[in-house]
Amino acid sequence: MSKQKRLQDLFHDTLKDIYFAEKKILSALPKMAKAAHSDELRAAFEKHVDETEGQIERLEQVFEEIEARPQGKTCDAILGIIEEGKDIMSEYKGSPALDAGLLAAAQAVEHYEISRYGTLIAWANQLGFSNSVKLLKQTLVEEKKTDEALVTLAENVVNIEAEAA
Repeated sequence: MSKQKRLQDLFHDTLKDIYFAEKKILSALPKMAKAAHSDELRAAFEKHVDETEGQIERLEQVFEEIEARPQGKTCDAILGIIEEGKDIMSEYKGSPALDAGLLAAAQAVEHYEISRYGTLIAWANQLGFSNSVKLLKQTLVEEKKTDEALVTLAENVVNIEAEAA
């Protein structure tokens, strides 16, 4: 008979999921930066590379608190979102709408991350992982700021340029 799964198991599985996702995002961001036409969008992607590295380090500290080895678990959701981004880079290459598509793909990533981190914070709090709560909240704040910056960039630069062309 299999062991009954608990909230701590779900927390650990979801932690592995976002760890995998962050590593995949880290490898996708430079490609997105290279494909971007807008200097502002390129800079946003490059800035998020540094943030993502810090987020991965914080996740490793969360693994430490729960006495687990940092490891990823294939996240089909992030693979699908990244694949959509690749499709945009391919289908809109050289198009004035490319940056708008890249930005939209980046926002899909941010929204996924915001969802995951919010859930992990709630579970870490429930499970009494107080250090993990602090670490995950720090990342959630960064993800929300990145999303807000992307919205501003879309409204003030990228979407305007895509429509004007």
